[in-house]
Amino acid sequence: MHNYPSDISREEFEIIREDLEKAKKKTKPRQIDLYDVFCGVLYVVKGGIQWRMLPSDFPKWQLCYYYFRLWSAKDNNGSNESILERVLKKLLK
Repeated sequence: MHNYPSDISREEFEIIREDLEKAKKKTKPRQIDLYDVFCGVLYVVKGGIQWRMLPSDFPKWQLCYYYFRLWSAKDNNGSNESILERVLKKLLK
């Protein structure tokens, strides 16, 4: 269990969970907790560190980086906004 200043609460995560889950088609049950992945992404983005320096109490850096790229891709729905941008705006409200 990690507890870093960049982490969000589970309650805040519930606000954005659906948006994050929609980014990747679910064909089998997830074996990782997207909350941990998202907190890992926030740790790197807020801290400005290299992906390989992600502490070991987060999921592997490769997995966090994969989801960062997935969530950072621009949507083609006309808004030209990534999922990551959208969920961060929701959290700031």
